[in-house]
Amino acid sequence: MDQRARKLDIVRAEHTLVVGVDIAKHKHWARVMDGLNGIQVGNAFSFQNTREGFERLLGIVVRAQKATGATKVVVAMEPTGHYWKPLAWYLKKAGITVVLVNPYHVKRYKEFDDNSPSKNDRKDAWVIARLANEASFFEVYLPEGVYAELRGLTQARQQQRNKSNMALNQIRCLLDEYFPEYEDVFTDILGKASLYVLGHRPFPGDILAVSAEELAEELKLASNRRVGLKRALRLQEAARDSVGVTEGLEAARLRLKQLLEEARFWRARLAETESAMADALQRTGLAKYLLSVPGIGVVLAASFLGEIGDPGRYQDSRQIRKLAGLNVVEDSSGQKKGRTEISKRGRPGLRSVLYQMAMTMASKNIQFRALYRYFISRRENPLKPKQALIALGCKLVRVLWTLMKEKRLWDPDRVLGAWRAEQLALAA
Repeated sequence: MDQRARKLDIVRAEHTLVVGVDIAKHKHWARVMDGLNGIQVGNAFSFQNTREGFERLLGIVVRAQKATGATKVVVAMEPTGHYWKPLAWYLKKAGITVVLVNPYHVKRYKEFDDNSPSKNDRKDAWVIARLANEASFFEVYLPEGVYAELRGLTQARQQQRNKSNMALNQIRCLLDEYFPEYEDVFTDILGKASLYVLGHRPFPGDILAVSAEELAEELKLASNRRVGLKRALRLQEAARDSVGVTEGLEAARLRLKQLLEEARFWRARLAETESAMADALQRTGLAKYLLSVPGIGVVLAASFLGEIGDPGRYQDSRQIRKLAGLNVVEDSSGQKKGRTEISKRGRPGLRSVLYQMAMTMASKNIQFRALYRYFISRRENPLKPKQALIALGCKLVRVLWTLMKEKRLWDPDRVLGAWRAEQLALAA
């Protein structure tokens, strides 16, 4: 059964009530449609984002079922931020099918009736119900158990990385103003020696206030003797030639202290989250298969499962590729032959994880490095580097899915296949 037929089966296989819900933070609006004839049942109604409100929704739906004789209920909603999730979980536990409609489709569809882009909650709820009744929706996946843990941890790690990077960028901005030569001496701003300097002698005047020998001893202690006199001399030379601003230093010193504390805080949170991800990955029972692939580490493997959820729910690796938005689409019309490109319709987090995996594999995995070089250097249709990485990501999805499905470890002799190995040999 193809995807369209499966969706139609959800709303048409039996007499179904389709409930469209316009989601908000505190109060939702809903309208009930008899899916058999597309007629509204009752009036539009609102309910609060509380247990009492959810029970009110169920009560109205049950009464509508009795009035129409419907045997099934499908509730459709837009994925508005995170506000839809409590209702979706509540309905799932009540045994009701939940589907999501694309907000872009709602925006376009609601103009059909009155040629007006006007928006109100009652109108949107009806449009959502109509779209769902026409099978223009996507099915909801709410991860459970360890996969729910991995989903939450993956999202938390991404947020923490963003905040850590934001603090680091702000440190760089401050140094660009007060000591622009600093990164010529310390490329790793958050290294041990650099953190000591930024915490104790962050500006040129502080560095020139002591001798090179004294500064070298301080650096040796801070870095476990990895950094010494040579770096101290370079730092003092940069300080003497610095064109950094010399006014407002105390305010800058305070701001730098706060930013360093913030950077340390988020690095510690990242370490905690990644440790929890490693534990959750082991509980899936799939860690040994994913980690057997050279180039795939704990964080990337855990992030991959956090994004896709339980791999047992997929029948084919192409479903994962589509979820990532890596399925190929074409823009052609009449005599015009458009170029093909990836759809980017899916989970951007999964797409990002696969891209990071592909970069690592192209660098550290012998077979994937050979495949990458083949993609960018083949005679017919050579790919640009970024395109080649996307192709590697698609290949990696197939490999990882096969390893998880068949409970097999990485086998370098089987990953490319005879046909691809022959192509690589000819191109060599």
